[in-house]
Amino acid sequence: MRRRGFLAGVSGLALSTALPLRAAPPAILETEPFGPETVIEMARTLAASEYTVRAEVPPEWRDLTYDQYRRIWFDPRNAVWSDTDLPFRMDLFHPGLYFPRPVEIDVVANGEANRLAFDLALFDKTDDAPDLPDDASMGYSGLRLRYRYPEETNPREFAVFQGASYFRAIGAEQQYGLSARGLALRTGDADGEEFPEFIRFWVETPGSDDTAVIVHALLDSPSVAGAYRFEIEPGPACLVRVEATLFPRVDLDHVGLAPLTSMFLYDETNRSRFDDFRPGVHDSDGLLIWNGVGEMLWRPLANPRALGVSGFVDDGLRGFGLMQRSRKLSDFADLEAHYQDRPSLWIAPEGDWGPGIVRLVEIPSDKEIYDNIVAYWRPHEPILAGTQHRYAYNMIWGDERATDAPIPRGDVARVMQTYIGANFNRDGQVVAIDYAEHPRIGDPLEDITVRVSADLVEPSEGVLQHNSETGGARLTFGFDPEDNEALEFRAQLFREGEAVSEVWLYRWTPS
Repeated sequence: MRRRGFLAGVSGLALSTALPLRAAPPAILETEPFGPETVIEMARTLAASEYTVRAEVPPEWRDLTYDQYRRIWFDPRNAVWSDTDLPFRMDLFHPGLYFPRPVEIDVVANGEANRLAFDLALFDKTDDAPDLPDDASMGYSGLRLRYRYPEETNPREFAVFQGASYFRAIGAEQQYGLSARGLALRTGDADGEEFPEFIRFWVETPGSDDTAVIVHALLDSPSVAGAYRFEIEPGPACLVRVEATLFPRVDLDHVGLAPLTSMFLYDETNRSRFDDFRPGVHDSDGLLIWNGVGEMLWRPLANPRALGVSGFVDDGLRGFGLMQRSRKLSDFADLEAHYQDRPSLWIAPEGDWGPGIVRLVEIPSDKEIYDNIVAYWRPHEPILAGTQHRYAYNMIWGDERATDAPIPRGDVARVMQTYIGANFNRDGQVVAIDYAEHPRIGDPLEDITVRVSADLVEPSEGVLQHNSETGGARLTFGFDPEDNEALEFRAQLFREGEAVSEVWLYRWTPS
C-alpha cells in the first residue's frame, strides 16, 4: 500500500496568496527536436533493449527525513511560463526521500524539447533545511500544473504527476483524493506487483487561446515500455484524454488498463470496527460500472479483514470509475480533511476494449494514510511481447452530480448509501439501501418491482418505502448468513419490466 499522506501534504500546497513577480523560470540544459511520434519511437527503442534501472540521486537527497523534505518547496514565482501572459503555470518537485530516482522534464515549444536543468535556487526553504548538493543534471521528482481561472488573479493547481506512474487531478472547487496510474501490472498477485514508472515528461507550451495543457510521458519497467499523451483541461470538472502506446518486453498476462487507486477506511457498513468520532473516512465509497449490456452497476467499497478481489466480467465496456457519493460535511464531520470535496473519477474507453473484467482489489487497512483500493480494466487476452498495443480513454475528475460533465446513464436512480447491521426483530442481518430521488421511481411505490437475490442464502422479500429526508426511496431486506464467510448480493428496482435503479452489488463478510 502507498503512504498517501505524503503526496497530499507536499503536492497540495496552498498557492492562493498573492506573490510579487520574480520571473526566474528554470534554465535549459539541452535542446532536441520533438514531434508527435518522438515519445512513441523512444518507447519502441527502449522496449527492444534490456531494462536498466535508473541512477539515484546523491545520498544526501535520498536520506532526507519526511520533515526535512517538507522544509524545501518550489517557489511558484519561478514557475515555467511565469514570464508570460499565459493562464497556465508549471511547478517542479525536488527529488529525494520517497523519490530516489529523478525524472527528466522538458518544455516543448516550436518543435523543440528543452530539457530543464535542476536548480536548487528555484526552491524556497526554512532556515533549518539541510545543505544539499546542487547538480544541474540531477532532474526532478515530478510536476504540478496550475491555471488562472476567469475572474481570478492567481493560478490554482489542477493536476500533479509524481511518483512511479501516479497522477492526480481535481475540479476547480475540489481537494485531492484518489489517484490514477499509467499502468498496473500483477496487482494482488502472490508473486508481487510490478510498478512501471514515468521516467521522462514533455510538457507542450500552450497557445494563448488554449484551454488545455498537453503532457507526454515515457514509461518503463522490466516488463514493458510505453508512450503516453495526456490532454488536460481544467474546469469545474478536470477533463483528461489519455492515449497510451505499449511495447511489452514480455507477455503481459495480468495487465491493468486505466488503473485507479483510492482509500476506504470505513463508512456506515463497518464503522463499529473503528473507535472514531467521524461517521465515515474515505476518498471513494463505491465502484460504478456501465457494462456492455447497458446496466449501471454500483458496488459499495469495503475494508475487508482479508484481501478481497472481485471481477466483473464484461464485453464492450462503456465506462467505470471510483465515485465519492457522500457529499455532505456531516457524512464525515471532519473540518480538516474535507472528504466531501474529494473527486470522483470516471473512465470512458474510446473504441471497443473487447472482453475482459473490471477488477476491484480491496486491501485490509487500519489507517487513512494508506491507499487500499485499486480498480482497473484487465483484458481477457494477454498483450504479447514484441507487439504494439494502443488504447485511449477519457477521464472525468469531478462531482458525479455536476451538469457540466455528467457521467452517462442518468436515467436510473443512483444508490446513495448502504446500511447494514443486526436485525433486532429476528436472527441475522438487515440491509437498507437509499436511492436518490428520481422521476422514474416516483409514486406510487406499489408499482415498483423489487428483485433481491443472494448466492448462498435466501434473503427476505424487499420492502420499499419513501425516505422523507432524501426524497428518494429506501429498500430494506433481511438475511441469515448462517455459517457462510462471504455472500454476494444483488438488488434492483423495476417498473413495468424496465430498470429504474442501478444494480446494487454487495459482498458481505462477517464484521
